[in-house]
Amino acid sequence: MTSPFDGKKNPGLVALAWPIFIEQALHIMVGVVDTFMVSHVSDDAVAALGAANQIVVLFIILFSFFAIGSSVVITHHLGARDREGADQIAATAIGVNTWVGVVVSLLVWFFCEDMLKVMQLDENLLQYAVPFLHLMGGTLFLESMNFSLSAVLRSHMHTREVMLVTLGQNVLNFIGNAILLFGLFGAPKLGVVGVAMSTVFSRFVACIALWILVGHYTHLKIRARDFFNMSRDRIGRILHIGLPAAGENVSWWTAFMTITAFTARMGSTELATQSYTMQVAYVTMLCGIAIGLATEILIGHMIGANRLEDAYKECLRSLRIGLLISVCVAGVAAVLAPHLLGMFTDNVEIIAVGTVLVRMGLILEPGRTFNLIVINALRASGDARFPVLAGMVSQWGVMAFGAWLLGTYFGMGLLGVWIAMTIDEWLRGLAMLHRWKKRKWVKYAARMQVQAKAQSVDPIPSQV
Repeated sequence: MTSPFDGKKNPGLVALAWPIFIEQALHIMVGVVDTFMVSHVSDDAVAALGAANQIVVLFIILFSFFAIGSSVVITHHLGARDREGADQIAATAIGVNTWVGVVVSLLVWFFCEDMLKVMQLDENLLQYAVPFLHLMGGTLFLESMNFSLSAVLRSHMHTREVMLVTLGQNVLNFIGNAILLFGLFGAPKLGVVGVAMSTVFSRFVACIALWILVGHYTHLKIRARDFFNMSRDRIGRILHIGLPAAGENVSWWTAFMTITAFTARMGSTELATQSYTMQVAYVTMLCGIAIGLATEILIGHMIGANRLEDAYKECLRSLRIGLLISVCVAGVAAVLAPHLLGMFTDNVEIIAVGTVLVRMGLILEPGRTFNLIVINALRASGDARFPVLAGMVSQWGVMAFGAWLLGTYFGMGLLGVWIAMTIDEWLRGLAMLHRWKKRKWVKYAARMQVQAKAQSVDPIPSQV
């Protein structure tokens, strides 16, 4: 079997990263566009949509752990030139993630209002948030499939194809929003519900496109029985990487949701400010996300090919590039902050406070870049547990507790919340870098290589 990655045919960090950057930017643009359009309804509608979206994102993070785990394991097989093993992992990931998505969709469909009340939303905000979450959450099984299918394509180096699908999804979402939110071409004005309907439709079209592309570019054959008869060994290998990755991401997001609950108690103006500011922050962190995912793909193939020294150097090289770019992007956002926030609202207080928070990104974003890149490198090497353990301690002990202490107890408001977030990112980021430089991950990489070889020669894996 040939591998899409060979020492003399290294696709390069930039070649992999720029389509991922655009893809991730387009993913985030769905939320930015939704927020921008809903801002023409009211700031309360934006606050409600922001809270509802946090629940959606929490479950999307759950889907991502199988995508993350399968992507790493697939790259190990491809790096070792074991295509059959890579296809087995891909089929298992798609099957399991689909079932997880179905369960989550049913859960949100029946309990969306209870979930929103836990977020401390008042009745005025619930009238916007409940119907939005009902539709968005009830169709999350489509997103679960999209995550696994995209991970398979990226593992095979087809990052551009995933980018193009996401571009099409954005175009459909924007057109649908305009028609259903503002009642264009004689359509009814459905407000926030229209935004949800548009997003669901674009998500459905993207799912169909990804299935077609996976079949065309990877020739992966998914049969009906793959959704019911899955290997326990393969699931275990995926979970070894994916479960800790999910734990770290879920820990961060639930800590951030807790912070949002603190913010909601400060008032709807503060909650809207946080929603607008986070839209800008998501854009500024895109470079780190793209470089981190590209680094994960490269290092995964290197680990599979037993090129450990190259993997070590690749992480540090990616980190240098990521830090330089993140500082530049954060600087541009800091200069343009009043104008960027002014696109969403004309509330002077929101723009003033939000501008301060965006400019704090000059300090926050470099720290976040350490985490986005080095954590992905650690996962690709098989060292997945340390990031989640360190993350849980810092995210709850520093970020969440610090946000309450500075923001609520000492009355610093959102400024205190952002200070706590900045300290958390830097503490975790430096801890991850120390871990990588000490080469603690090497023993995990060796273990992953042994498991890949064992799986490739096991013709009859145990089933679940």
